Amino acid sequence: MPGEAFAVRGRLALAGGARDGAVVIRGGRIAAVLDAPPGASLPPRVRRAAWVAPGFIDLQVNGGFGADLATTPGALATLRRRLPETGVTSFLPTLVSSPLEVMERAAAWPELAAAAPAGGARALGLHLEGPLLAPQRAGAHDRAVIEAAEADPGLLDRMLALPHLRLVTLAPERPGALDRIARLVAAGITVSLGHTDADRDAVRAAASAGARLVTHLYNAMSGFAHRAPGAVGAALTDDRLVLGLIADGVHADPDAVALAVRAAGPDRVALVTDAMEAAGMPPGRYALAGRPVEVDGRSARLDDGTLAGSVLTLDAAVRNAVAWTGAPPAAALRMASAVPARALGLADAGEIEVGRRADLVLFDEALEVIETIVAGETVHARA
Repeated sequence: MPGEAFAVRGRLALAGGARDGAVVIRGGRIAAVLDAPPGASLPPRVRRAAWVAPGFIDLQVNGGFGADLATTPGALATLRRRLPETGVTSFLPTLVSSPLEVMERAAAWPELAAAAPAGGARALGLHLEGPLLAPQRAGAHDRAVIEAAEADPGLLDRMLALPHLRLVTLAPERPGALDRIARLVAAGITVSLGHTDADRDAVRAAASAGARLVTHLYNAMSGFAHRAPGAVGAALTDDRLVLGLIADGVHADPDAVALAVRAAGPDRVALVTDAMEAAGMPPGRYALAGRPVEVDGRSARLDDGTLAGSVLTLDAAVRNAVAWTGAPPAAALRMASAVPARALGLADAGEIEVGRRADLVLFDEALEVIETIVAGETVHARA
Protein backbone atom coordinates (compact mmCIF):
# COMPACT_ATOMS: atom_id res chain seq x y z
CA MET A 1 0.00 0.00 0.00
CA PRO A 2 1.32 3.49 -0.85
CA GLY A 3 2.50 5.28 2.30
CA GLU A 4 2.75 2.07 4.34
CA ALA A 5 5.97 1.71 6.34
CA PHE A 6 8.57 -0.70 4.98
CA ALA A 7 12.26 -1.40 5.40
CA VAL A 8 15.27 -2.11 3.22
CA ARG A 9 18.15 -4.24 4.48
CA GLY A 10 21.72 -4.62 3.31
CA ARG A 11 25.15 -3.09 3.58
CA LEU A 12 24.49 0.63 4.15
CA ALA A 13 26.72 3.30 2.51
CA LEU A 14 26.95 5.73 5.43
CA ALA A 15 29.05 8.77 6.26
CA GLY A 16 31.25 6.73 8.59
CA GLY A 17 31.69 3.88 6.14
CA ALA A 18 29.73 0.73 5.41
CA ARG A 19 27.84 -1.39 7.91
CA ASP A 20 25.11 -4.00 7.83
CA GLY A 21 21.73 -2.65 8.81
CA ALA A 22 18.30 -1.56 7.73
CA VAL A 23 16.50 1.64 6.82
CA VAL A 24 12.88 2.07 7.88
CA ILE A 25 10.82 4.25 5.54
CA ARG A 26 7.56 5.89 6.51
CA GLY A 27 5.65 8.72 4.82
CA GLY A 28 8.34 9.25 2.20
CA ARG A 29 11.03 9.88 4.83
CA ILE A 30 13.69 7.86 6.59
CA ALA A 31 12.14 6.98 9.96
CA ALA A 32 14.99 4.90 11.40
CA VAL A 33 18.47 3.59 10.59
CA LEU A 34 19.14 0.35 12.46
CA ASP A 35 22.24 -1.78 12.98
CA ALA A 36 21.89 -5.41 11.85
CA PRO A 37 18.37 -5.46 13.34
CA PRO A 38 16.38 -8.47 14.45
CA GLY A 39 13.29 -9.15 12.38
CA ALA A 40 10.99 -8.02 15.19
CA SER A 41 12.38 -4.50 14.93
CA LEU A 42 11.21 -4.06 11.35
CA PRO A 43 7.90 -3.46 9.59
CA PRO A 44 6.28 -6.52 7.97
CA ARG A 45 7.52 -5.53 4.52
CA VAL A 46 11.29 -5.85 4.16
CA ARG A 47 13.32 -5.63 0.94
CA ARG A 48 16.83 -7.02 0.84
CA ALA A 49 19.87 -6.06 -1.22
CA ALA A 50 23.63 -6.41 -1.09
CA TRP A 51 24.04 -2.62 -0.88
CA VAL A 52 21.75 0.26 0.09
CA ALA A 53 22.94 3.73 -0.91
CA PRO A 54 21.58 7.27 -0.92
CA GLY A 55 19.96 8.10 -4.24
CA PHE A 56 22.39 9.27 -6.89
CA ILE A 57 22.53 12.98 -7.78
CA ASP A 58 23.90 13.83 -11.23
CA LEU A 59 25.06 17.44 -11.56
CA GLN A 60 25.46 17.39 -15.35
CA VAL A 61 22.88 15.83 -17.68
CA ASN A 62 22.49 17.23 -21.20
CA GLY A 63 20.18 14.47 -22.35
CA GLY A 64 19.85 10.73 -22.72
CA PHE A 65 17.65 7.89 -23.91
CA GLY A 66 17.16 9.59 -27.28
CA ALA A 67 16.28 13.02 -25.87
CA ASP A 68 18.34 16.22 -26.06
CA LEU A 69 17.35 18.86 -23.50
CA ALA A 70 18.06 21.79 -25.80
CA THR A 71 16.05 20.55 -28.78
CA THR A 72 13.75 17.57 -28.00
CA PRO A 73 10.19 18.31 -26.84
CA GLY A 74 9.44 16.43 -23.63
CA ALA A 75 13.12 15.62 -23.00
CA LEU A 76 12.97 16.45 -19.31
CA ALA A 77 10.01 14.12 -18.77
CA THR A 78 11.94 11.35 -20.55
CA LEU A 79 14.97 11.85 -18.33
CA ARG A 80 12.88 11.91 -15.15
CA ARG A 81 11.34 8.59 -16.12
CA ARG A 82 14.48 6.79 -17.33
CA LEU A 83 17.31 8.03 -15.10
CA PRO A 84 16.14 5.97 -12.08
CA GLU A 85 17.14 2.88 -14.08
CA THR A 86 20.71 4.03 -13.41
CA GLY A 87 20.20 4.86 -9.73
CA VAL A 88 19.62 8.58 -10.23
CA THR A 89 16.97 10.08 -7.93
CA SER A 90 17.84 13.76 -8.51
CA PHE A 91 19.67 15.61 -11.26
CA LEU A 92 20.44 18.96 -12.82
CA PRO A 93 19.21 19.27 -16.40
CA THR A 94 22.11 20.97 -18.14
CA LEU A 95 22.41 23.28 -21.13
CA VAL A 96 25.69 23.79 -22.94
CA SER A 97 26.37 27.39 -24.02
CA SER A 98 23.08 28.61 -25.45
CA PRO A 99 21.42 31.86 -26.52
CA LEU A 100 19.29 33.55 -23.86
CA GLU A 101 16.02 32.48 -25.48
CA VAL A 102 17.00 28.82 -25.10
CA MET A 103 17.84 29.40 -21.42
CA GLU A 104 14.52 31.15 -20.88
CA ARG A 105 12.59 28.33 -22.52
CA ALA A 106 14.35 25.78 -20.31
CA ALA A 107 13.74 27.80 -17.15
CA ALA A 108 10.01 27.58 -17.86
CA TRP A 109 9.89 23.76 -17.86
CA PRO A 110 7.04 22.87 -15.47
CA GLU A 111 8.98 19.94 -13.99
CA LEU A 112 11.43 22.41 -12.42
CA ALA A 113 8.65 23.95 -10.34
CA ALA A 114 7.51 20.64 -8.83
CA ALA A 115 9.02 20.14 -5.36
CA ALA A 116 8.36 16.39 -5.31
CA PRO A 117 7.03 15.18 -8.65
CA ALA A 118 5.68 11.66 -8.64
CA GLY A 119 6.95 8.82 -10.77
CA GLY A 120 10.56 9.70 -11.46
CA ALA A 121 13.77 11.48 -10.57
CA ARG A 122 13.64 15.06 -9.29
CA ALA A 123 14.91 17.87 -11.49
CA LEU A 124 16.62 20.12 -8.92
CA GLY A 125 17.08 23.14 -11.16
CA LEU A 126 19.06 24.27 -14.19
CA HIS A 127 22.76 23.88 -14.70
CA LEU A 128 23.94 26.43 -17.24
CA GLU A 129 27.31 25.21 -18.49
CA GLY A 130 28.21 28.50 -20.08
CA PRO A 131 28.16 30.68 -22.03
CA LEU A 132 30.50 32.67 -19.75
CA LEU A 133 33.46 30.49 -20.74
CA ALA A 134 36.88 30.81 -22.37
CA PRO A 135 36.44 30.66 -26.17
CA GLN A 136 39.75 28.83 -26.60
CA ARG A 137 38.43 26.09 -24.30
CA ALA A 138 35.01 25.82 -25.95
CA GLY A 139 35.21 22.08 -26.57
CA ALA A 140 31.90 21.02 -28.13
CA HIS A 141 30.22 24.31 -27.19
CA ASP A 142 29.36 26.80 -29.92
CA ARG A 143 32.22 29.30 -29.79
CA ALA A 144 30.09 32.00 -31.43
CA VAL A 145 27.62 31.83 -28.52
CA ILE A 146 30.48 32.19 -26.02
CA GLU A 147 31.93 35.18 -27.85
CA ALA A 148 28.51 36.85 -28.11
CA ALA A 149 27.98 36.38 -24.38
CA GLU A 150 31.28 38.06 -23.54
CA ALA A 151 30.21 41.06 -25.62
CA ASP A 152 26.87 41.40 -23.76
CA PRO A 153 27.38 43.31 -20.49
CA GLY A 154 23.80 42.71 -19.37
CA LEU A 155 23.72 38.94 -19.84
CA LEU A 156 24.44 38.05 -16.22
CA ASP A 157 21.55 40.21 -15.05
CA ARG A 158 19.21 38.31 -17.37
CA MET A 159 20.63 34.98 -16.27
CA LEU A 160 20.07 35.90 -12.62
CA ALA A 161 16.44 36.67 -13.45
CA LEU A 162 15.84 33.10 -14.65
CA PRO A 163 13.77 30.95 -12.29
CA HIS A 164 15.11 27.62 -11.02
CA LEU A 165 18.75 28.42 -11.78
CA ARG A 166 20.86 26.15 -9.53
CA LEU A 167 24.39 25.92 -10.97
CA VAL A 168 26.48 27.98 -13.38
CA THR A 169 29.78 26.89 -14.93
CA LEU A 170 32.05 29.78 -15.89
CA ALA A 171 35.70 30.55 -16.63
CA PRO A 172 37.28 32.43 -13.72
CA GLU A 173 39.92 34.25 -15.78
CA ARG A 174 37.41 36.14 -17.94
CA PRO A 175 37.00 39.90 -17.31
CA GLY A 176 34.63 40.51 -14.42
CA ALA A 177 34.48 36.84 -13.45
CA LEU A 178 35.10 37.36 -9.73
CA ASP A 179 32.23 39.85 -9.54
CA ARG A 180 30.02 37.40 -11.44
CA ILE A 181 30.87 34.65 -8.98
CA ALA A 182 30.08 36.87 -6.00
CA ARG A 183 26.73 37.90 -7.46
CA LEU A 184 25.71 34.36 -8.33
CA VAL A 185 26.68 33.05 -4.90
CA ALA A 186 24.79 35.91 -3.21
CA ALA A 187 21.71 34.82 -5.18
CA GLY A 188 22.03 31.26 -3.83
CA ILE A 189 23.42 29.79 -7.06
CA THR A 190 26.34 27.36 -6.94
CA VAL A 191 29.30 28.28 -9.16
CA SER A 192 31.53 25.76 -10.90
CA LEU A 193 34.76 26.45 -12.76
CA GLY A 194 35.19 24.97 -16.20
CA HIS A 195 36.00 25.47 -19.88
CA THR A 196 38.86 27.61 -18.62
CA ASP A 197 42.43 28.55 -19.39
CA ALA A 198 42.92 29.86 -15.86
CA ASP A 199 46.18 29.57 -14.01
CA ARG A 200 46.43 28.38 -10.41
CA ASP A 201 46.04 31.88 -8.92
CA ALA A 202 42.87 32.60 -10.88
CA VAL A 203 41.29 29.36 -9.69
CA ARG A 204 42.20 30.09 -6.08
CA ALA A 205 40.81 33.62 -6.36
CA ALA A 206 37.57 32.17 -7.73
CA ALA A 207 37.34 29.76 -4.79
CA SER A 208 37.87 32.70 -2.43
CA ALA A 209 35.03 34.52 -4.22
CA GLY A 210 32.71 31.55 -3.54
CA ALA A 211 33.11 29.02 -6.36
CA ARG A 212 32.72 25.50 -4.98
CA LEU A 213 32.86 23.08 -7.92
CA VAL A 214 34.99 22.18 -10.91
CA THR A 215 33.23 21.01 -14.08
CA HIS A 216 34.59 17.78 -15.62
CA LEU A 217 38.10 17.87 -14.17
CA TYR A 218 40.87 17.58 -16.81
CA ASN A 219 38.57 18.33 -19.75
CA ALA A 220 38.51 21.75 -21.43
CA MET A 221 40.86 23.32 -18.87
CA SER A 222 44.50 24.25 -18.48
CA GLY A 223 46.47 21.15 -17.55
CA PHE A 224 49.03 20.40 -14.89
CA ALA A 225 52.73 21.01 -15.34
CA HIS A 226 55.26 20.95 -12.54
CA ARG A 227 56.09 24.66 -12.90
CA ALA A 228 52.61 25.76 -14.00
CA PRO A 229 49.96 23.74 -12.11
CA GLY A 230 47.10 25.28 -14.10
CA ALA A 231 43.43 24.74 -13.37
CA VAL A 232 43.94 21.00 -12.91
CA GLY A 233 46.67 21.43 -10.30
CA ALA A 234 44.73 24.11 -8.44
CA ALA A 235 41.59 21.98 -8.40
CA LEU A 236 43.40 18.92 -7.07
CA THR A 237 45.02 20.84 -4.22
CA ASP A 238 42.34 23.34 -3.13
CA ASP A 239 40.16 21.70 -0.48
CA ARG A 240 37.38 24.24 -1.06
CA LEU A 241 36.56 22.73 -4.45
CA VAL A 242 34.54 19.61 -5.26
CA LEU A 243 35.74 17.97 -8.45
CA GLY A 244 33.20 16.84 -11.03
CA LEU A 245 34.68 13.78 -12.73
CA ILE A 246 33.50 11.80 -15.77
CA ALA A 247 34.74 8.27 -15.00
CA ASP A 248 34.18 6.73 -18.43
CA GLY A 249 37.79 6.01 -19.42
CA VAL A 250 37.41 8.40 -22.36
CA HIS A 251 37.22 11.84 -20.79
CA ALA A 252 39.91 10.73 -18.35
CA ASP A 253 42.16 7.68 -18.43
CA PRO A 254 41.51 5.25 -15.55
CA ASP A 255 44.86 6.23 -14.02
CA ALA A 256 43.85 9.91 -14.15
CA VAL A 257 40.59 9.02 -12.40
CA ALA A 258 42.58 7.19 -9.73
CA LEU A 259 44.96 10.15 -9.37
CA ALA A 260 42.08 12.56 -8.76
CA VAL A 261 40.50 10.36 -6.10
CA ARG A 262 43.81 9.74 -4.35
CA ALA A 263 44.93 13.37 -4.49
CA ALA A 264 41.66 15.00 -3.47
CA GLY A 265 40.10 12.13 -1.52
CA PRO A 266 36.71 10.58 -2.27
CA ASP A 267 34.92 13.23 -0.20
CA ARG A 268 35.93 15.86 -2.78
CA VAL A 269 35.04 13.95 -5.95
CA ALA A 270 31.53 14.07 -7.42
CA LEU A 271 30.97 11.51 -10.15
CA VAL A 272 29.01 13.01 -13.04
CA THR A 273 27.98 11.74 -16.45
CA ASP A 274 27.79 14.79 -18.75
CA ALA A 275 25.34 12.49 -20.54
CA MET A 276 24.00 13.50 -23.94
CA GLU A 277 21.19 12.22 -26.14
CA ALA A 278 22.88 8.88 -26.93
CA ALA A 279 23.28 7.72 -23.31
CA GLY A 280 21.31 4.50 -22.99
CA MET A 281 21.04 4.21 -26.78
CA PRO A 282 22.85 2.17 -29.49
CA PRO A 283 25.71 3.62 -31.56
CA GLY A 284 24.67 6.02 -34.30
CA ARG A 285 24.20 9.65 -35.23
CA TYR A 286 22.84 11.93 -32.51
CA ALA A 287 23.02 15.59 -31.48
CA LEU A 288 24.15 17.84 -28.64
CA ALA A 289 22.19 21.09 -28.58
CA GLY A 290 21.59 20.68 -32.30
CA ARG A 291 25.20 19.93 -33.24
CA PRO A 292 25.69 16.54 -35.01
CA VAL A 293 27.48 13.95 -32.89
CA GLU A 294 28.80 10.53 -33.89
CA VAL A 295 28.51 7.86 -31.19
CA ASP A 296 30.46 4.60 -31.31
CA GLY A 297 29.04 3.08 -28.13
CA ARG A 298 31.90 4.31 -25.97
CA SER A 299 32.28 7.99 -26.84
CA ALA A 300 30.35 10.85 -28.43
CA ARG A 301 32.25 13.18 -30.75
CA LEU A 302 31.73 16.04 -33.17
CA ASP A 303 32.81 15.41 -36.74
CA ASP A 304 36.24 16.91 -35.94
CA GLY A 305 36.77 14.40 -33.12
CA THR A 306 35.98 16.76 -30.22
CA LEU A 307 34.28 15.03 -27.32
CA ALA A 308 30.63 16.10 -27.08
CA GLY A 309 29.29 14.91 -23.74
CA SER A 310 29.29 11.24 -22.83
CA VAL A 311 27.22 8.07 -23.05
CA LEU A 312 28.07 7.20 -19.44
CA THR A 313 25.48 6.29 -16.82
CA LEU A 314 26.08 7.06 -13.16
CA ASP A 315 25.84 3.46 -11.97
CA ALA A 316 28.56 2.54 -14.48
CA ALA A 317 30.67 5.46 -13.22
CA VAL A 318 30.45 4.04 -9.69
CA ARG A 319 31.53 0.59 -10.84
CA ASN A 320 34.42 2.16 -12.76
CA ALA A 321 35.50 4.14 -9.70
CA VAL A 322 35.66 0.96 -7.64
CA ALA A 323 37.61 -0.89 -10.33
CA TRP A 324 40.08 1.90 -11.13
CA THR A 325 40.75 3.73 -7.87
CA GLY A 326 40.76 1.12 -5.13
CA ALA A 327 37.99 3.02 -3.36
CA PRO A 328 35.68 0.76 -1.36
CA PRO A 329 32.12 0.47 -2.74
CA ALA A 330 30.67 2.66 0.00
CA ALA A 331 33.04 5.51 -0.91
CA ALA A 332 32.29 5.21 -4.63
CA LEU A 333 28.54 5.15 -3.96
CA ARG A 334 28.87 8.34 -1.91
CA MET A 335 30.82 10.03 -4.72
CA ALA A 336 27.56 9.80 -6.70
CA SER A 337 25.28 10.84 -3.84
CA ALA A 338 26.58 12.49 -0.66
CA VAL A 339 29.34 14.52 -2.34
CA PRO A 340 27.15 16.16 -5.03
CA ALA A 341 24.42 16.74 -2.41
CA ARG A 342 26.88 18.58 -0.20
CA ALA A 343 28.19 20.61 -3.15
CA LEU A 344 24.65 21.83 -3.85
CA GLY A 345 23.86 22.42 -0.18
CA LEU A 346 21.01 19.90 -0.16
CA ALA A 347 19.68 19.30 3.34
CA ASP A 348 17.12 16.62 2.46
CA ALA A 349 19.07 14.19 0.26
CA GLY A 350 22.44 12.52 -0.17
CA GLU A 351 22.66 10.76 3.19
CA ILE A 352 20.98 7.83 4.90
CA GLU A 353 19.84 9.76 7.96
CA VAL A 354 16.63 9.96 9.96
CA GLY A 355 14.36 12.72 8.67
CA ARG A 356 15.82 12.90 5.17
CA ARG A 357 13.82 12.09 2.07
CA ALA A 358 13.71 8.38 1.41
CA ASP A 359 15.68 8.59 -1.84
CA LEU A 360 17.54 5.28 -1.93
CA VAL A 361 19.06 2.81 -4.37
CA LEU A 362 19.34 -0.94 -3.83
CA PHE A 363 22.19 -2.86 -5.51
CA ASP A 364 23.33 -6.44 -5.95
CA GLU A 365 26.87 -7.60 -5.20
CA ALA A 366 28.07 -6.40 -8.62
CA LEU A 367 26.69 -2.88 -7.93
CA GLU A 368 23.97 -3.30 -10.54
CA VAL A 369 20.76 -1.43 -9.71
CA ILE A 370 17.96 -3.58 -8.30
CA GLU A 371 15.52 -0.88 -7.23
CA THR A 372 15.35 2.92 -7.06
CA ILE A 373 13.17 4.66 -4.48
CA VAL A 374 12.22 8.36 -4.59
CA ALA A 375 10.44 9.85 -1.57
CA GLY A 376 9.54 6.36 -0.39
CA GLU A 377 8.02 5.23 -3.70
CA THR A 378 9.60 2.72 -6.06
CA VAL A 379 10.23 4.41 -9.41
CA HIS A 380 12.31 1.61 -10.91
CA ALA A 381 12.55 -2.10 -10.16
CA ARG A 382 14.68 -4.55 -12.10
CA ALA A 383 12.61 -7.14 -13.94
